[in-house]
Amino acid sequence: MPETVDELARRLTARGAATRDRIVAAADELIALKGAAATTLDDVTAASGTSKSQFYRHFSDKSALVQAVIALRGSRVLEREEQYFRRVDSFSGLERWCRAILQRVTARRGALGCELGALSTELSDHDEAARIDLDAHLTSWISLLTDALERMKTNGTLTLDADPRKLATGIMAALQGGYVLAQAARDPAPMEVALTLAMDSVRAHATTPTEQPVRTSGGRPEPR
Repeated sequence: MPETVDELARRLTARGAATRDRIVAAADELIALKGAAATTLDDVTAASGTSKSQFYRHFSDKSALVQAVIALRGSRVLEREEQYFRRVDSFSGLERWCRAILQRVTARRGALGCELGALSTELSDHDEAARIDLDAHLTSWISLLTDALERMKTNGTLTLDADPRKLATGIMAALQGGYVLAQAARDPAPMEVALTLAMDSVRAHATTPTEQPVRTSGGRPEPR
């Protein structure tokens, strides 16, 4: 039985979406390796197995592609972080998050940095649209941290004078700085220091004393 017009349109739409996704995925990988400035459209079309005409069917220019990569990374990071933070309401939950970050950084020996932070460093001073999108994703990430700290304040883990938004912003600043220093050193140790100090700032508002874990370079607490 021949395809109907609607079935043909859906198939072509699905094919177009798959082509677009392939282009964005290729650009994402290339930008991670080379940076946005050094990644050319020729690189992207070659890596994705597409033509320039296919590219321009989906993107007006390279800036539009970069914004699509930012959207992809933002979605990926926030989905992962939401999984970690959705039930965090204690110091042990925050520590599990810190260990997960340290394990990722250790596995890469500090390479690549943060998916969003690296793009912000490269693009924010030169591409206003990219800066706005990156700021929105990073702000959403801070909001996930803020919500976790709000739960800790509500359940009495943190004192009433604790400012969850300010603490969350401090943690994010430490996290991004840790990524940069670990990347430059090819060593997870700077991230370990950054997160330990950030957690200390939260523990300063604990209603009861909390044990400070001693970490290995792999981010796992050692017994005292």
